[in-house]
Amino acid sequence: MTLIFTDREVAAALDASATVAAMRDALLAAHAGRLVAPPRAAAPLAGGRMVLTAGHLTGEWYGFRSYDTFGLPESEQLVVLHDGRTGAVRAVAVGEELGSRRTGGLGGVAVDALARPDAATLGVIGSGRQAWTQVWAAAAVRPLREVTVHSRSAARREAFAARVRAELRVPARAVDSARSAVRDRDVVVLATTSTTPVLDATDLAPGTHVNAVGFKQADRHEFGCDLLDRADLLVTDSPAQADAYSPPMLAAVEPYAGRLRDLGAVLAGAVPGRTGADQVSLFCSTGLAGTEVFLLDRVVRVGAAAV
Repeated sequence: MTLIFTDREVAAALDASATVAAMRDALLAAHAGRLVAPPRAAAPLAGGRMVLTAGHLTGEWYGFRSYDTFGLPESEQLVVLHDGRTGAVRAVAVGEELGSRRTGGLGGVAVDALARPDAATLGVIGSGRQAWTQVWAAAAVRPLREVTVHSRSAARREAFAARVRAELRVPARAVDSARSAVRDRDVVVLATTSTTPVLDATDLAPGTHVNAVGFKQADRHEFGCDLLDRADLLVTDSPAQADAYSPPMLAAVEPYAGRLRDLGAVLAGAVPGRTGADQVSLFCSTGLAGTEVFLLDRVVRVGAAAV
């Protein structure tokens, strides 16, 4: 029997700690070659694109996620999980929650692996769904002492800060500039839809870790080359996907490409991560393909365990 999951059911099944743990397992599986995750494919259509990502955990399952770029008010993502032995569809998730929690979970793994062990303050630029899940996941891997948030809408940033206080039980305040949001923060999250830089790298303190979730390509980017130049450590969750961006991702072209490391390799100890307290680290999130399906499999397992 195929299981159908809505956003509400996904949210009920996945807390932040479980999501981060699942994404850590997925990254390690990809590094080991067990999770086959090719770069995403896209079909140009009139007025937009249909985008497909797929993954295969060898011997266990395969599946895909599809979404569109039309920007319609009721657009929804679809994630489908197939049994790797029979080919049967085990589960389907419809909505945005699985994808958002997946991205947040990857960000949480990056914070845990790359931020200083004593990191306790977080500044976020952006106040949407992606910004929320980044903070949600970061709070699961570091005992946050304070969150500062800036976005273009004063009402949205005030609401975001109130949600952090209410749901995460972390002191939070809205601020009126990006500089105020990131200055003297241990962890910084960039989760905007901006196509031009929202951050001046000189505002970052030594030792800051940055998660970048929004646009990061050569023709549109929420951060500039000043951040890449400032960063001592450049990391992504999928070098293959970073290289496949069209136009290319800023960190995947010279003079930066040779410095770009794989987060799964850092987790496995195959390449070094942070080696000094004053290093600035940057995680360029691409959304490793197959991780939504990996997370849907965990949702199914949670449901089975509850029966």
